[in-house]
Amino acid sequence: MKLSYNIWSYNSFPLWLPSYPLDETLRRIAHIGYDAVEIGAGSPHAWPAYLNAKRRQEIVELVHELGIEISSLCPALGGGPGLNPASAVKEEREAAAKYTLDLIDLAADLESRIVIWLGGWAMYGTPRDEAWDWARSALRRCIPRAEEKNVTLVIESTPTDSNLFESAEDAMRMKREADSPNVKLMFDTVHALYRQEPMQDYVKMMGKDLAHIHISDRNRLPPGSGGTDFRPLIRALQDVGYSGFLTQEVGFASRDQNPDETAIKGLEYLRSLLK
Repeated sequence: MKLSYNIWSYNSFPLWLPSYPLDETLRRIAHIGYDAVEIGAGSPHAWPAYLNAKRRQEIVELVHELGIEISSLCPALGGGPGLNPASAVKEEREAAAKYTLDLIDLAADLESRIVIWLGGWAMYGTPRDEAWDWARSALRRCIPRAEEKNVTLVIESTPTDSNLFESAEDAMRMKREADSPNVKLMFDTVHALYRQEPMQDYVKMMGKDLAHIHISDRNRLPPGSGGTDFRPLIRALQDVGYSGFLTQEVGFASRDQNPDETAIKGLEYLRSLLK
């Protein structure tokens, strides 16, 4: 397993501060010692419309120079445009689908092969089945592009944030209904902890369809900082032969966190655990 770091804590999403340019962030993560970064697809780092072909090539060249990889792209839903695939607003659903298509193109340009797909949330007054159908339609619209670009869309359930994709079973159901080899599964340990479910069971349930993982402790603390024992999870991943990225999505719950310190703590803990 390679160790990756989601760079939300250096971005301006979901909080405005702290905020670092992408190039500076990439250098810091590489110098700390990670194998890869997961880029949050929001400004100022990687809002697709803000990155022309020249800028995308510059990012690839810097990544090569630093000796790291871009493990994945993480979408930024919410805020002004919303970008909810399950929205009752048709125009928002259209924008959400276009955003995913843009992320697929961006991932291919940045030599990354994984884009996280979030199914959104059901608004008040929208029947769950109808919201589900809208989300599925948005995903299916993006599959041909993912297959063309050799990019994998990984479905994540987010019960701490959403009322539509609340369990591992929800992600697995959507994967079946998507019916494409370029649609796989992921999970975030924060959401498993929120549901009070054993993280290692998610590994067994998803099996060969598990293509990506977010690991963090409660309240988005670095793993090992919130009292959670991650040894059963690591053993389960080793048992099934998981060889993807182990990506920390941590340190963005409040402005007063030091992103460098958070990144260092998490890396030290995971390295000791993997030994």
